[in-house]
Order: sequence, then C-alpha cells, then structure tokens
Amino acid sequence: MRFDTLPEWLAWQENLHFTEVDPGLDRIGLVWQRLNHVKTLPFKIVTVAGTNGKGSSVAMLDAILRAADYKVGTYTSPHLLCYNERIVIGGQPCDDMAICRAFDEIDQARADVSLTYFEFATLAAIILFCEQDIDIALLEVGMGGRLDAVNLFDADIALITPISLDHTQWLGEDRETIAYEKAGVIRESKPVVCSEPEPATSLLAYADKLNAPIFRSGHQFRYQLEDNNWSWSNAEYDWAGLALPALAGDYQVQNAAAVLQVVSLLTEQNFKIEQIHVHRGLTTVRLAGRFQEIVGPVVNHYFDVTHNAQGAKNLAKLLDSNECAGRTIAVLGMLKDKDASAVAEILAEQIDVWYVGGIMGNRGLTGVDLTSQIEGNVPTKAVYTHETILIAYEQALKEAKKGDRIIVFGSFHTVEAVMRLLV
Repeated sequence: MRFDTLPEWLAWQENLHFTEVDPGLDRIGLVWQRLNHVKTLPFKIVTVAGTNGKGSSVAMLDAILRAADYKVGTYTSPHLLCYNERIVIGGQPCDDMAICRAFDEIDQARADVSLTYFEFATLAAIILFCEQDIDIALLEVGMGGRLDAVNLFDADIALITPISLDHTQWLGEDRETIAYEKAGVIRESKPVVCSEPEPATSLLAYADKLNAPIFRSGHQFRYQLEDNNWSWSNAEYDWAGLALPALAGDYQVQNAAAVLQVVSLLTEQNFKIEQIHVHRGLTTVRLAGRFQEIVGPVVNHYFDVTHNAQGAKNLAKLLDSNECAGRTIAVLGMLKDKDASAVAEILAEQIDVWYVGGIMGNRGLTGVDLTSQIEGNVPTKAVYTHETILIAYEQALKEAKKGDRIIVFGSFHTVEAVMRLLV
C-alpha cells in the first residue's frame, strides 16, 4: 500500500492530477475497467444532480429508505469536518482503513492513469458499496452531470433539483446550457424527477430524446404546504398531514416533494416503503451546514453552505422568518467561481455587519478581493476585511453583543473553519 493513513492518501491525491477539476469519463472509465468491475452494479442507483438542494434531497431519501430497513449507501461532496462523511453506509461513515484499502485497489489498477481527488473518491465509494452488499446507492453529482465522475454509473432514477447559475466557467453562462449538462445523468427509458415545475427546455428535450419518463413538480406530482404539515399526491398516492422535514426552510418541502416521487417510483421497482417510513425519515433527517443553529451563551450561531444567488434567496427568507432581537452579523468567505456580488445584493437587507475572510488555496478568494466584489451592494462602513475566515470570525465574536446572531456562510470551507471551533 502506497500510504498507511487516510490523511496521507488525501494529501497525495490533491496534487496527483494536473488540475483539481477535469470533467470527462475516459480516464475514470478506463480505471474502472482495469478494476475488473462491471458497469451494471448489483444495486439500484438514484443519481442526484442540480444546483441547490442535492445534499438535502439525498439526506431525506436516505432517512426514508433506512426507516424502511433498506441498506443505503450515500456518496456526497464536499465534506464539512471529515472526509469519511462522503461515503456512508447504513447511516455510518466508512472508516479510514476501508477507504484506504479501496484507494490502494484503485492505485494498483490505474497504473499510469492520472485521477483527480474526486475521481478517487467516486471509485472508492462504488467499491465499498459493492463490498457491503447494499440495496441502493444515492449518488450526488459533484459538478454538472454529463461529464461528472458519478455519471460513469447508470442511474435507475435521476433526480434533478433546482438549477441556477453556478460553476459557469465549466458548465456554461446560462441556465439552458447548464441544464443540458445536468440532464446528462438521465438514461434511456429511465425515469427522471424534477424538483422544479418548469425545468429548462434543454433538459426536457434531453429526456424526450432518450424516451425517459419525466415527473415534474406541479404536473405528475403535487404538494401543498399547510401551517404545520403538508400534503403530497401523484397518480398512485394521496398523502395528507405529512410531517414537515426536520431541515430548516419552506423550500425543503419542494425538495421533499421530489424525494417522495422518487419513493413512489422505487415502490414500482419492488421497494416496500410506506407512509410511516416517510414520516420517520422526514422527522429524523439531519444535515450539517443547512441553516444549522448552535446556541451560545451570548449569541446564537447559524451555519449555511449557501454560495449562489438561489441559495442566498432561501437564506434571506430564513433570516426574515427567524426573528433576532439584535444585529445579524455575517462571517463570509467564498470561492473565486461564485457570484459574490449577487449573493451580497440579495442578503444586504438581512445583514447588518459583514466580516469578510479569505479562503486559502487556488480556488479561494482573498478577503480583499471578496470585499471588492461585495462593497457595491452593501454599505462600505459595515464591511470589515480580514486575511482568514478564523480572524474574521474572532473579530465578529468579539464585537457581538447579547441578542445578536452570527451567520457563517458562503462556502463549505467557511462553515468548516468556524464549526471546528464549536463542535
């Protein structure tokens, strides 16, 4: 084995390939062939693509399926505090040695083929899922869909969450182009579920070309939000009085509605899932970094991985609906490929003071660059620029008074840096 510990493997993988992001299936496909694994896997696959809501959708579907006693493997990215969060079986992250063994198997098979950090993770997840004899895998696309490593494996059901502008330098500058890339996870004659009632025409055309049955919110399935519960129906089911998802935000009901359509399709494929399993799953689901609250002795902290305009709109609604006696203080850090200006403009009315910090690494924005991007949309006197996220947070905490709240957001990296201090 090349390395004995998971941190050593990961440090090596970060610099193995010439670039961090390299879309395409040729290299990973060749290594998978060398591993003597077949492309058709011995378990069902639900592939989740989209811009926002992928992680929440995977978490809810996982919770429902496990409530119905199915052995579920989830592959998600990025992680918050621990790499092992990416590869989870039966609700438990795979341990270091299991992942290291999978990495070694991949390393032996790849020979001279260079793989990215994400491609190593994807292959490791599938290897471990095969070893553990799971019933179903929930695979979250890393970026896009058509050329994403996850798309090497054929989805039995594709779930496409709301699509907006993100990763534009790789996926395209408009929603139609981006939606075409996301639609790449659809397979011929296999169903696709859309969280949005009106998906982009490029996505609809892609599904039509493949003769893939499409299930759209507000069309083939519907939901209605009530005061303390919600209802959902399609051609086969009519469920009333459903528990609200245990994830903050009314928009999570939109995600849950699409998840229930996936559940309905799985029942047609001989999965036995009943309303009681739906209730248990929705009420027990947990997902770190989605308007996650940590109560403090002086101020409450909220953590949200929001990093694009659509996510910022959802965050603005959450801040409005959760009253605060004092000020709302932001700790913000973002990556270079995100539209920081749009995010700041949307949240300008909800946030009183901005503590901006830089994210280390090639993809991270420095504090100075991030401030220059947002200062046209927020009062300059309310922005304080710092070299790192931790320094920005320390200053925010020092200035916070009882009754204030601190919202840490803008990137998984931003949330991770501060959350490590509190958990």
